[in-house]
Amino acid sequence: MKLAVITDSSVYLPKDYSDHPDLYILDIPIMINGETYVEGKNLTIEEFYPKMQQASSLPTTSQPSIADLEDTLTNLEKGGYTHILGIFLSSGISGFWQNIQYLIEEHSQLTIAFPDSKITSSPMGYMVTSALEGAKAGLSFEEILSQLETMIAGTEAYIMVDDLNHLVKGGRLSNGAALLGNLLNIKPIMHFNEGVIEVFEKVRTEKKALKRLIAILDQRAEEKAYKTWIIEANAQDKAQAFRQQLLASGFKGDLDIVPFCGVISTHLGEGAVAVGFTPKAD
Repeated sequence: MKLAVITDSSVYLPKDYSDHPDLYILDIPIMINGETYVEGKNLTIEEFYPKMQQASSLPTTSQPSIADLEDTLTNLEKGGYTHILGIFLSSGISGFWQNIQYLIEEHSQLTIAFPDSKITSSPMGYMVTSALEGAKAGLSFEEILSQLETMIAGTEAYIMVDDLNHLVKGGRLSNGAALLGNLLNIKPIMHFNEGVIEVFEKVRTEKKALKRLIAILDQRAEEKAYKTWIIEANAQDKAQAFRQQLLASGFKGDLDIVPFCGVISTHLGEGAVAVGFTPKAD
């Protein structure tokens, strides 16, 4: 088996995987004031936030290019790959996953799987790296898929947003709810429910929202071993404070702080902080 893993640029990956020879990443464009950007090519995450703040309207994103995926599959087949695993942004927040299923039959010489990650960012990145490491360790394609399905089923993410207006513009919250939330200082905790971002709980004040997230993490840590991340949208100080509160509460799991990419920050807004956790790969 010669396995290639394809993902998209909403993923967060450790730096030592950025040039992995069997990893391919599809671009997700970000449109700001009529200009098209791709993070990592003509835009850094440090440049993104000032551009979003100064834009006349909220930036928009589009799906990865299906044509680029098709070209990648063709080139991989020519390059001697036999198996392809595509791990992309959740079908609940992008139509890309539904739109690419037909490619499996069109490339019948390859063994292809496009499981729905139902997530993004660092949990999706962990799925990608685990698949690559599984192939390196000699796991079969079926064993890698089985491990991935377990990880997908056990992955959760909870998000605390700073600006409710981004959720309104993204269709996740009504105008009235946002206005009431801003007036009452309500901090809705969002979560991924079967791949769709929904309101989990409405909590008064950021302090209470953080306390609730700590309680959720403490409970999950008792159940099984997880990889855990605090993910921030230009909110490093808030993320560090959250990490310190978690450690003070007795949390003993892995706990890295990583940034959201511009694609996801467009929809959550600057200042958002999330916690994501995925069962550790066997």
